[in-house]
Amino acid sequence: MRQRIRCLTITLLAGTTLLAGGCSSVMTRVGPNQGYYSGAKNDIKMIKDDDTGWAMTPLLALDLPFSAVVDTLLLPYDYYRSGSNPEDDSPRARVLRDEQISGVNNAAPHYE
Repeated sequence: MRQRIRCLTITLLAGTTLLAGGCSSVMTRVGPNQGYYSGAKNDIKMIKDDDTGWAMTPLLALDLPFSAVVDTLLLPYDYYRSGSNPEDDSPRARVLRDEQISGVNNAAPHYE
């Protein structure tokens, strides 16, 4: 009986860890092309950010290795997706897209 409870506990912990791990990798792929290892980059960026809450920082640190693994597994998908629109690879297109997303309107005027 004791061994059965222990086995069930280990199974639940392992399943929860696998399901919860790599959240940043999944979330960053919902938007436009984010590049390679976007989940791990997002975790590191949020850990360094001063606005990240004290409760979120350890969760991000736990998520980082799982995001790195998921990002590695999704490298072929990222490579395939990166060539879908060659105009998005230009620096000008990235700046314009970032300004539209963030709503920044104080940049130098862009002439088409």
